[in-house]
Amino acid sequence: MIRSVVTVEIENRSGIEVDEAAAEALARRVLAAEGIGEGDLGLAFVGPDEMRALKRDHLGVDEATDVLSFPIDRLDGLPAGVPRQLGDAVLCPQVVRDAWRAPLVHGVLHLLGYDHGPEMEQREAELV
Repeated sequence: MIRSVVTVEIENRSGIEVDEAAAEALARRVLAAEGIGEGDLGLAFVGPDEMRALKRDHLGVDEATDVLSFPIDRLDGLPAGVPRQLGDAVLCPQVVRDAWRAPLVHGVLHLLGYDHGPEMEQREAELV
C-alpha cells in the first residue's frame, strides 16, 4: 500500500512551552511547497544543554545553536510502498526565542537536501 500523507511527530524536551501546532503547520507548509506529499518528519524541541551536546557530538562544535537537521532519505528514490523518512529537525527554543520560524524552515529545507547558499536563502525567504 502506498502512503499519501505526511506524518509529523513532535517532541518537546526543552522544558518550556512551544507552539507545537504552529510549528507543525509551518513544517507542513514547507513540505507542501517543496512537493512532498508523503513521509515522516520529526520535530524536536530541546534545551540548550542537549543542543550543545548534539552539535558537539555531530559537528565537533561545542556550543548551543538554533537548529540542527538529521536527514534520512532526503529526496532519494525509494522502492514502491516504502515510507519516506525525512528525518528530524531539532530546535532550541531558548536560543531562537520568538524567532523560531526561520530556523524551522532552514532545518526542514536541510532535510530535503538543500545546502547553505543563495538557493537555500531564496527558498527560506519565500517560505518564512
